[in-house]
Amino acid sequence: MNKTDLFFNKVSKILEWFMIVIFALLVLDVLFQVFSRYLLGTSFTWTEEFARFALIWMTILGAAYLNGSQEHLSMDFLYQKFSKSNKIKVSILIEVLIFLFALIVMVIGGLNLVYTTLHLEQLSGTLRIPLGYVYAIMPFSGFLIMCFSIYHISNIYNNKKEV
Repeated sequence: MNKTDLFFNKVSKILEWFMIVIFALLVLDVLFQVFSRYLLGTSFTWTEEFARFALIWMTILGAAYLNGSQEHLSMDFLYQKFSKSNKIKVSILIEVLIFLFALIVMVIGGLNLVYTTLHLEQLSGTLRIPLGYVYAIMPFSGFLIMCFSIYHISNIYNNKKEV
């Protein structure tokens, strides 16, 4: 393994552990909400908002993680019918399209969303945290997806990835 492979494996492992922590916090949050509602007879409003934000972060980070490990959903019936050279071309085209989507929608659109919500000083309803911080996961994950796409293109180009 070269340094690039080690770096991207390390980034994937960090993403994996970060999502495990988010999921564990989400489970504890929901369990606390159920415990407080049914055993204490009171309901804490912040638990629902925290669960929503944790789910947003876990989902969007999960998209970056799955893109990095190339385990995202795909329908490859037609792809399997291609010759090896066409598979290489289509694989590169798919990675370029993923890169462009991540750049335009997630990074540029996400940065615009973060800037707008921070500029307007929008706060979450219960936790009173700036919504820009919650939405910051969008451009961050988009950047990760772009990096993973470049990595995959280089692997396809250098025949490291079997097509």
